[in-house]
Amino acid sequence: MKYGRTYNFSAGPAMMPEEVLEEIAAEMMNYRGSGMCVMEMSHRSKVFQQIRDEAEADLRQLMGIPDNYKVLFVQGGGTVQFAMVPMNLMKNGVACYVETGNWSKKAIKEAQKYGEVKIVASSADKNFSYIPDCSDLDIPDNADYVYICENETINGTTYFHLPNTKGKILVSDQSSMFLSRPCDVTKYGLIWAGVQKNVGPAGMAVVIIREDLLREDLPQFVPTYMSYKTHADNDSLYNTPNCWAIYCCGKVFKYLLANGGLEAMNKRNEEKAAVLYDFLDQSKFFTGAVRKEDRSLMNVPFVTPSKEQDADVVAASKAAGFDNLKGHKSVGGLRASIYNAMPKEGVEALVEFLKKYEAEHA
Repeated sequence: MKYGRTYNFSAGPAMMPEEVLEEIAAEMMNYRGSGMCVMEMSHRSKVFQQIRDEAEADLRQLMGIPDNYKVLFVQGGGTVQFAMVPMNLMKNGVACYVETGNWSKKAIKEAQKYGEVKIVASSADKNFSYIPDCSDLDIPDNADYVYICENETINGTTYFHLPNTKGKILVSDQSSMFLSRPCDVTKYGLIWAGVQKNVGPAGMAVVIIREDLLREDLPQFVPTYMSYKTHADNDSLYNTPNCWAIYCCGKVFKYLLANGGLEAMNKRNEEKAAVLYDFLDQSKFFTGAVRKEDRSLMNVPFVTPSKEQDADVVAASKAAGFDNLKGHKSVGGLRASIYNAMPKEGVEALVEFLKKYEAEHA
């Protein structure tokens, strides 16, 4: 690793591609002859308008986003989107949620403030270690949408088959798997993703929403900023947006396009994840926490035989030059987040460390 950087396995804010960081560093003091850093320039300037427009165009190309979908850059992260989704989409006051872990639970709790939430499937019975069967959900006729967290960052599960929504709008939180693999946007009514995991710095979410879901008849209690239509009508420039995050994400979009797009990322991510999962499957000391067919390629939770040994592995890994392997406080254990920017060499180095630790402590 250059610059004395560490292999950072944080779930977010997470690693960004070094090539992107180097380009950002080179433009920090004077962006392309503007005489300013992007953090200093007006969001109404022609220079920033070009940055924003290019970011959207590149994302549309990456994901094949159809013309009848709007791309929005919204301040805040998941906590804001947990509220914006029901505020904007609950017309009948009923929504269906699939409960698969910590983040879908938070989304459910927030949505319950705005209407009736039906939990149509759950994996709580086995500590959210799998994705429940969603092929025949009991969805009421008056449901406004079906909501999933497509990759549970904390619990390490992901959907490889989308739910059968029976004609209802599918809403997906893609935060921790956004741009990690190809995505057919037409299968969704709304996709949102906090960018701090796989795309850029914290403080912003990307929202991809079908135009017919933009509403003018929102309840009076919905703040102006919390209306998706507000952002769509103003090209995400209703107020001063998170200019820095848009700029950094735009750099990552260009990086992904230049490196084979989402098909290439998916191949790399499958190869990376296999290195770690293959080790966990043969280990007598470390145990993966997720059913094999539902394993995330982005977030890999695992445990040792005891909490004390979990803590010792975390301490030893930090001393060995790895960072942020401690599992989330709500579940404990260990977790390696291996997003697009994590090189395969980083995962291989981690596995060598874990092998050595097991040989010395098992």
